[in-house]
Amino acid sequence: MTRRYLVVIEKADGNYSAYSPDIPGCVAVGDTLEEVSLNMHEAIKFHLQSLIEDKLPIPEPTTKAEYVAVEA
Repeated sequence: MTRRYLVVIEKADGNYSAYSPDIPGCVAVGDTLEEVSLNMHEAIKFHLQSLIEDKLPIPEPTTKAEYVAVEA
């Protein structure tokens, strides 16, 4: 089964960080957007594999995102 998890990427001081609200504790960092995206993809795969090995439930992706345009 293919699941699609939302990943939030934030700019930090000199690098990027990422997390998925649906997978608590699963985070990644990278020097570039491409690197943090790749690292987060691998972190999610590793995290879910660990849950499977430990016979724990796989979290369902439920988080949605939306951009809101506001004139300031």
